[in-house]
Amino acid sequence: MKEFKLLFEDAVQLLKELISTPSYSKEENDTAAILGRFFSNRSIPFERSGNNLWAFANAFHPELPTIWLNSHHDTVKPNAGYTLDPFAPVEKDGKLFGLGSNDAGGPLVSLIAAFCYFYGKDLPFNLIIIASAEEEISGPNGIASIINQLPACELAIVGEPTLLDMAVAEKGLMVIDARSHGKAGHAAREEGENALYLALDDLIKIRDFQFKKVSPFLGKTKVSATVIQAGKQHNVVPDLCEFTLDVRVTDAYTLEEALDELASNLNCDLKPRSLRLQSSHVPEGHLILDIAKDMGIKTYGSPTLSDQALIPYPSVKIGPGDSARSHTADEFIYLNEIQNGISKYIAILESYSKSVKSAL
Repeated sequence: MKEFKLLFEDAVQLLKELISTPSYSKEENDTAAILGRFFSNRSIPFERSGNNLWAFANAFHPELPTIWLNSHHDTVKPNAGYTLDPFAPVEKDGKLFGLGSNDAGGPLVSLIAAFCYFYGKDLPFNLIIIASAEEEISGPNGIASIINQLPACELAIVGEPTLLDMAVAEKGLMVIDARSHGKAGHAAREEGENALYLALDDLIKIRDFQFKKVSPFLGKTKVSATVIQAGKQHNVVPDLCEFTLDVRVTDAYTLEEALDELASNLNCDLKPRSLRLQSSHVPEGHLILDIAKDMGIKTYGSPTLSDQALIPYPSVKIGPGDSARSHTADEFIYLNEIQNGISKYIAILESYSKSVKSAL
C-alpha cells in the first residue's frame, strides 16, 4: 500500500542521515537534532532531555494503559576491521551498510515508522516513541535519566536486532570488585599470609560455582573471574589480591540476591560497582505473550543487555537485523529487514489494540 511504501522510504532516508552522523555514546547531540527535525517536519510535537527524545502518538489519557516504543541512536566506535567508510550509508545487494545500521538504527527507524503510522489515530492505549542515548554504555544520561518524566507503562517494546524474534527475558549484569586480604612478609622466610593463595581458594570455588535457582527462559546465572592483580615485588608476600567478577544474572534473581548467595560461599570481600542493570522478564499472563503466540513469533531469553535492564516495567525486545552483526566491521542491515520490521511492529500494535478494545 502507498502509505506503507512512504513509511519505508522515510525510514530508510532517516537511517541514512543517522549513519552519516557520528553518534558515539555521550556524543549524540547531532543525531538527536536529526530526530528532532524529523518530528518537526511532520508536525509531531516532541520533548527532548539531554540527547533523549520522546513523543506521544495521541493526547495522553491517564485512565488508559501506556505502551513505550524505545530504541537508541548512539553507537560504539568503528573497529579497525572496517573496509568501508563507517559513516557512508551505501546500498548494495539489498543491504544498507554503515555504523549503527543494524544496532540499532534499523530497529529505531522501524519503530518510528510504526509510531508515525499510528500517530493521530484513536487508540485504546497511550503510545510513546522514545529515542534514547547512551544505551551502549548503559549511561546515566540515557533512558534512566528520563524515566521519571514519562508515564508508567504496561509494556515497553525495545527495538534491538533480534531477527524479529521476541526476547521476553534478559540477563542482567553485575560487575564485582573482590578483595582477599592477607599479611605481608618476606618471601624467603615462613612469614606472612599470601593473599594470592587466599584468592586462589575463592577462585576455585568461583570456577565451579552453581547458583541454586535456574530460570526457565534464561537458564543459569553465571559468574566468571576476568581480571586479577596482586603484588608489586617478587620477594614480598602480597597482603592484598584484587580480582574482578562478571556476573550474568537471570530473572530468577535480583542482583542483590545473587550477590548475597555469592558472598555466603566466599571468604573475600565483595563490592558491586553497580546494582542498576537488573535482569528482566515479562510476567506470566501478560497480553504480549498471547499476542506473540498468536502471531507465531518465536520467544526466547536474551543473554545480551539493552535498555530493558533500566526500564522498571514489563518489556520485550524485538527488531529487524541480527545481533550477530552488531559491533562488527562493515555493519549492515538488509533493506527488506526494515520493511519486515515496520510491518511486524504495526501488526503487534494492531493486535494489542484489538485485544485491549475487546477487554473494555
